[in-house]
Amino acid sequence: MAKGSNFTAFWLYTCSNEWRKQSAEARREGREEYVGVLDAPGDGLSVRGVYSAIGYRGDVDLIIWAVGDDAEHIQRLAINLRHTALGAMLDMRQAYVGVGSDSQYDPTHSPAFIKGIPPRQYLSVYPFVKTPEWYLLSYEERRELMAVHGGLGEEYPSILTNTVNSFGIQDQEFIVALEDDDPAVLVAMVQRLRLAEVRKYTQVDTPIFLGRLKDPSEALSDLE
Repeated sequence: MAKGSNFTAFWLYTCSNEWRKQSAEARREGREEYVGVLDAPGDGLSVRGVYSAIGYRGDVDLIIWAVGDDAEHIQRLAINLRHTALGAMLDMRQAYVGVGSDSQYDPTHSPAFIKGIPPRQYLSVYPFVKTPEWYLLSYEERRELMAVHGGLGEEYPSILTNTVNSFGIQDQEFIVALEDDDPAVLVAMVQRLRLAEVRKYTQVDTPIFLGRLKDPSEALSDLE
């Protein structure tokens, strides 16, 4: 894949019960080692956020959002995290990987992380697939429907949107990541968007994962 692309990855982990059985000293050293990797992810890489998902879903405890200019670098960071003592105790339940770019329907619209906008306190992330019928519509029809959809979304200006492409590299076509400081606002916007006609061309938009942005050390402490 070409360098200079805006690759992004969402890694969703569940922590093994064995981690909580480690001594307090071993857990402290494990957190410090893991944070050290996150703080120095490597050239062309950054970690947009580390999120605690405990209490929001029963199958995911931790979400890490990584951004890089090369798919190999993204993979290297995942491997380096796995090779830590704590990483060995984290089961990756899902990995959503995609490439960010300007919208094909509105070139002025691009993911918030590409624009350099700081993250919000809550992240909602999920896979997204359109129906085959969507792609049989003309470009003009699709653009018009997306304009209406976008107009409804603009009623919630505090929400940051991040939609990236996964065509051909994962099962889903897109990954949708929404950010806001209040999850109730996310609920209101998504409910509002149900009124858009484009909704009937949605084939998949679950499972949905919610996480709370935290300092990495705090998010890892939550695992105990």
